[in-house]
Amino acid sequence: MSANRPRRSCLYMPGANAKALEKAKTLAADVLLFDLEDSVAPEAKADARAQIGAALAGGGYGKREIIVRINAFATPWGRDDMRAAAEGKPDGVLAPKVESAAEIEALDAAMTECGFAKGAQLWVMIETPRAILNIAEIAAAARNTRLSGFVMGTNDLAKDTRAKITPERTAFHTALSLAVTAARAEGIVAIDGVYNDIPNKEGFEAECRQGLEFGFDGKTLIHPTQIETCNIVFAPSEEEVTRARAVIAAFALPENAGKGVIKVDGKMTELLHLEEAKRVVAVAEAISG
Repeated sequence: MSANRPRRSCLYMPGANAKALEKAKTLAADVLLFDLEDSVAPEAKADARAQIGAALAGGGYGKREIIVRINAFATPWGRDDMRAAAEGKPDGVLAPKVESAAEIEALDAAMTECGFAKGAQLWVMIETPRAILNIAEIAAAARNTRLSGFVMGTNDLAKDTRAKITPERTAFHTALSLAVTAARAEGIVAIDGVYNDIPNKEGFEAECRQGLEFGFDGKTLIHPTQIETCNIVFAPSEEEVTRARAVIAAFALPENAGKGVIKVDGKMTELLHLEEAKRVVAVAEAISG
């Protein structure tokens, strides 16, 4: 998994909708989440599995990252979803309702058993109170498994905690911050939850900016009209890229060789800033390329 790959916009695509899967080839989303779970009725699960299989076999999605969201193994569909996904060779799978490191290990073993390549990713939904309480343990499982991403399920979290989703998302600040912190501790991707009020463009942009402030890499989306705003907000700004290039250039000067702290444009700059500068430039180049 490339840590510098842009994952600004992660769009859920209902697996039972063949037209939507086809349209996804034209959309500017960084990540396509082919969904077999919440957006698919029980009687349509098998058909959705076949539709996604056909879409993966047909290809044509370019550089977009494709992750298949499977049903939980506790359901009648989860293991069949995993086997079907493996045949299509997506970039990875997204598993719902994960609450422990043991579940991560079981999912990883199932991916191996089903024939996923070693580099295939395992993303998991963080959407229950117990997942938040166990977040450090869950993230630490990334050291020995394919675990490479957290996706916040704020709607489910709201349901289970009985908290209210307000424009400020005050009730979820702790959960969001803990998830990002755990993800960063283990070097995995962190994706913010969905925004439900599709027509409210101002509210959506504000929540994207809030997610960026929390440290998320991007946001999950439920409608194509949300892609453009999300891509703009989560992309490094021109000012950030210019500053990052200046930091990289300054540390590369012979007179700064071996120094841990230098001044760049009058600002105190440490080696930790160099690391972040390289990441910003890499993401910006990946977006433009």
